[in-house]
Order: sequence, then C-alpha cells, then structure tokens
Amino acid sequence: MLGTRQPEVYGSVTLADVENLCIEHGKSLNLQVSCLQSNHEGALIDAIHDAKGKHRGIVLNAGAFTHTSVALMDAIASVELPVVEVHLSNIHAREAFRHKSYIAPVALGQIAGFGAKGYVLALDALADHLGTRS
Repeated sequence: MLGTRQPEVYGSVTLADVENLCIEHGKSLNLQVSCLQSNHEGALIDAIHDAKGKHRGIVLNAGAFTHTSVALMDAIASVELPVVEVHLSNIHAREAFRHKSYIAPVALGQIAGFGAKGYVLALDALADHLGTRS
C-alpha cells in the first residue's frame, strides 16, 4: 500500500521505488541488497531467521509490528545480526502507542521520520558498522 496509504504521513514513494533506491545505494556502499515485504508476522520471522549465515545485516521497517511483536524482537536477538530499524514517519511525534518499539532494544539503531531517505541512512549506518564503505 506504500504510495497510496496515507501519503500525508508516509509520502507518495512506492515500494518499488524504495527497493530500487536501496539496491542502487547498496551498490555504492559495496553491499548487495535483497528486499522482502510481507504483511505476515511469521513470514518476517522466517526471513530474519533465514538471514543468519546468509546476510551480514538487516534493515527493517516492521510497521505496526514494531509496537506489538515480541516474536520479531526475539527473532532479531536470536540471529545476532546488526539490525537498523526504519520508520518513514516520526513514530515519536505520533500516537502514544507508537512510541514503544520492541525492535529498538535489539537493534543497532533507529531511524524515523525521514521518509524513504531513512532507508539510505539505514544502509549508510549498516555499512559503517560493517566497514564495507570503499
């Protein structure tokens, strides 16, 4: 729904736009980026588990699961990969229930409120952490 759902909050950029942005920016950082989107919590947990031994880090926008999913938090903790949490909107300037993140305690850091640019910032942070910048 990205690009059509509440564009005043999330912007008009589409999921395909974000994926292309991440893949192209990743190349400039010597990172190979693969993208996954799911509305199903279990599919996200499976993807996080599958990342262990396959990927060096994760950039995650867990959407509303950020505020509800202990299972995602546990999955992240179990794979021992650096995770950067991303939100298009500034979750701390929104409703009080959005201020609590179950992801933050197990994440390298959190980027919120910069729209699609947040993914670029997250990849930069991950590249710095991994030491992959050329």
